[in-house]
Amino acid sequence: MASSKDSKTITKPRSASQPRFIQHKKEAFWFYRLISIAYDHILNPCHFTEKMREEALEPADLSDRNMIVVDVGGGTGFTTSEIVKHVDAKNVTILDQSPDQLAKAKKKAALKECMIIEGDAEDLPFPTDYADRYVSAGSIEYWPDPQRGIKEAYRVLKVGGKACIIGPVYPSNWLSRFFADVWMLFPKEEEYIAWFQKAGFTDIQLKPIGPKWYRGARHHGLIIGCSVTGVKPESGDSHLQLGSKDEDVSKQVNPLGFVVRFILGVMASIYYLFLPIYMWLKDKIVPEGRPI
Repeated sequence: MASSKDSKTITKPRSASQPRFIQHKKEAFWFYRLISIAYDHILNPCHFTEKMREEALEPADLSDRNMIVVDVGGGTGFTTSEIVKHVDAKNVTILDQSPDQLAKAKKKAALKECMIIEGDAEDLPFPTDYADRYVSAGSIEYWPDPQRGIKEAYRVLKVGGKACIIGPVYPSNWLSRFFADVWMLFPKEEEYIAWFQKAGFTDIQLKPIGPKWYRGARHHGLIIGCSVTGVKPESGDSHLQLGSKDEDVSKQVNPLGFVVRFILGVMASIYYLFLPIYMWLKDKIVPEGRPI
C-alpha cells in the first residue's frame, strides 16, 4: 500500500459533483468516436505501455486459466490482451459503453473468443457472486460516481475474488491540475483506498506504476499511475448504501455547456498527449540521479 508520505504529495482534487467533460456519458460518447481511432497507436504508447500493463495486472493474481474474468471499461481490449495470456479467452468478458472502442476489440485475433458487450460500469449486467476476477484499467476516470462502480465490482465477485482497478493519480503541478480538473477524474491515492474500504474489500493494496521515462515523478499526475486491488471477504452485495446516480443521462445536454466543456476537454487531451513527450525529453536531458 502507498505510504502516507506518498499520498500527501498529491493535492486535493475538486469536488466530484463538478462536471468534467469526459465524465458526462453523452458527451464522452462523441469524444470516444474520435479518440478510438488513435487509442492503441498513440495514447497507450504514451501513457500505458505493455510493460506497465504487465506490472499493473501482476497484483490481480491471474493464476488459473479457468478463472471467470470481467474487464470493465475494456475499450479496445488493450488490457484484455494481457489478461488472455493468463486466462482462457472464452472465460473473459469485455464490457464498455463505447461501441466504437469495442469495435476495435472485436478485430483482435487474441480476443475472438471473449464475450464483448456494451454496458455501464456503475450498473453491471452480471449476477452477484459471478466472477473470480474484476479488472478495470483506464476507466475509473470516466465514472461519474467511482464509489458506485467499485461497489458493483464487489457485488459481481465471488467470495475470495479480487478486484483490480488501474487508473490515474492526481497532479500537484498547477497547470497539470487545471487540465486534469476540466477533463476527467484524477483521484488521490488515498481516495482509491477509501472507496475500496467503504465497498467492503479487505487486503487492499496500491501499487504505483508509470512510464519508465518519468523516473517515478508524479507531480504532473499520470493517466495510468496506480494499480489498486482488494479481496471480497463474503458473498452477496456490498453493505454500502448509496442514493440515486450522480448523472441522469436522460436529461437534455445544455448546448453552451457542451461546447465549453468540449473545447476545454480537447485542450486537456492535447496537453496530456504532449506531456509524456516533454517528460521523455527531460529524461534524455537531465542527468541520472537528479529529479525531473
